[in-house]
Amino acid sequence: MPETILVVNAGSSSLKFELFEIGKDLARRVRGQIDGIGTHPHFVATDAAGKTIVNESYPPDQVDDQEKAIAHIQRTLRERLGAIVPIAIGHRVVHGGPRFSVPTAIDDAVIAQLEKLIPLAPLHQPHNLAPIKAIHRNAPDVLQVACFDTAFHRAHPELADLFAIPQSLHDEGVRRYGFHGLSYEYIASRLPQVAPDIVDGRVIVAHLGSGASMCAMVGGRSIESTMGFTALDGLPMGTRPGQLDAGVVLYLLGEKRMDAKAIEHFLYHDCGLKGLSGISNDVRELLASADPRAALALDFFAYRAALLAGSLAAAMGGIDGFVFTAGIGENAPAVRDKIAQRMKWLGLELDPIAQMGKGPLISSAESAVACYVIPTDEELMIGRHTLAVLRSRGR
Repeated sequence: MPETILVVNAGSSSLKFELFEIGKDLARRVRGQIDGIGTHPHFVATDAAGKTIVNESYPPDQVDDQEKAIAHIQRTLRERLGAIVPIAIGHRVVHGGPRFSVPTAIDDAVIAQLEKLIPLAPLHQPHNLAPIKAIHRNAPDVLQVACFDTAFHRAHPELADLFAIPQSLHDEGVRRYGFHGLSYEYIASRLPQVAPDIVDGRVIVAHLGSGASMCAMVGGRSIESTMGFTALDGLPMGTRPGQLDAGVVLYLLGEKRMDAKAIEHFLYHDCGLKGLSGISNDVRELLASADPRAALALDFFAYRAALLAGSLAAAMGGIDGFVFTAGIGENAPAVRDKIAQRMKWLGLELDPIAQMGKGPLISSAESAVACYVIPTDEELMIGRHTLAVLRSRGR
């Protein structure tokens, strides 16, 4: 049987996975996800050709947590694909803190360190760790590798990662980290093939999805990011506010008498496009809505994206390229256009016809900034990192 690597990307109510066969590189064999965990569990998976091999729903109690979800996926893969047992499992872990800057083999000590970072990513970290802990408990001899969304940004210059706070807090880890690093790292790896004209230049990559951020890259290396200490910072997102005056939190504490837990839930679940529009956190619904609040939310999103793009360009001393990626960036031409219209002063101009497709090149011939749409693939990046760790251990 071929040797395989399983990649796991666990969220609060979903678990995405991909199974790769190991060769010279990695070949995708299966991809799928279980969503609606604990409410309306639904499992769908397709093979390398896109043929559906699983499409099933279950009672809520059958798949009501991440441990049951990963066990169900492993069991189904064995039943549908034969005696395939992955020789390693790679996981997306959102926060690596100041300690973890490279993909890391998981043991008890690593798990304990990652659990300490839960307060810095409460929307993600506990769910990232749930399948890791379940597999470690039930199959401790299986190599598991944690791949961090913060790692790609660890080469930032010191000034980019500071807050204007006492050094003692910085020494404790209160600093800017940046996120979506696995996505940015993948885009950087694709630039030589897709956009060789900007690969060595000054590039802004916009990872626009339910979670959204932008990264300034020079020569394929991150030098600045819109996200900071947590995944709340920077761009407005589906349900998160993005950049926010710290005084707003003090106001919620003092005037609204909200405690820390209530504020945490509010900032992670009730703000962003959902809070501003009062309608939805889904850009597709906002684009389809005739409600002026939907248009306001999208205009605000584009305004903030262009504003922060200007600051990233300043960090690089100019801009040669711009890349849209992730769900909104890849699939919402209207949003891309709104952002580009506000970036004309930087020399960005889209081709109206190319812009309505999926790229890769969508800028006009007259544009001083080359603009691309490049699909991201965080799972493949995790798979490659896991394979590298596996080989470093003599496999």
